[in-house]
Amino acid sequence: MKIALMDSGIGLLAATAAVRRLRPDADLILSLDPDGMPWGPRTPEDLTGRALAVAEAAAGHRPDALIVGCNTATVHALPALRARFEPVLPVIGTVPAIKPAAAGGGPVAIWATPATTGSAYQRGLIEEFGGDAVVTEVPCPGLADAVEHADEAAVAAAVDAAAALTPDGVTTVVLGCTHYELVAERIRAAVQRPGAPRLVLHGSAGAVAAQALRRVGARPDPGAPAQGTLTVLLSGRAGVLPAPASAYEEGRLLRAVAPAR
Repeated sequence: MKIALMDSGIGLLAATAAVRRLRPDADLILSLDPDGMPWGPRTPEDLTGRALAVAEAAAGHRPDALIVGCNTATVHALPALRARFEPVLPVIGTVPAIKPAAAGGGPVAIWATPATTGSAYQRGLIEEFGGDAVVTEVPCPGLADAVEHADEAAVAAAVDAAAALTPDGVTTVVLGCTHYELVAERIRAAVQRPGAPRLVLHGSAGAVAAQALRRVGARPDPGAPAQGTLTVLLSGRAGVLPAPASAYEEGRLLRAVAPAR
């Protein structure tokens, strides 16, 4: 079984690690776009073009499913990707976990990029899945870029700034950018109030990995032999994981995966 994942940078690490844990025997194909990153500031049309090129590179390795490991690319490029590749290649997008977060009943904060915060897309998700929950949108300028470069000082500053915008009493934080899942515990520590119940964090990686397996008719098998290989494509070229990936547990897990022969 081959599972491909795509993003402009290392935001796809969380979903990749989730796939790896569910199916250690799966071959992984990671298609990144260092020549075009970051995708966030690009126009929807430009971003869609970059995403299609990155997806084409991954599709050349004949994966069984393709995960769009980026919230922004899912917003703008998912229809074009599905039109291009499905039904032959299932394409799984990444959507903020607003529905399960709202089901918890307490006040919810959605941490997202400034471009996503307040967008019609995110407001639509809140309206559709937020129910009666009190939902606050929190912009996190600079956080994704800081995570991408493993810039500890910049990560700390961006997390602190977003935490200051998060209302007291919030019981749940939705991580609305895949990069944020790589620093989830730092986010929890910044938002957690003394004496309050443990803050609940909702990322998308686990659900996306599980959905990819369902789309290919496979089941989780964490005990399978850890024989899956790793192929890394950098704007279509064969490469290796970017150095900052090693700063995160998810990246270190993938370092142990054998390169494809």
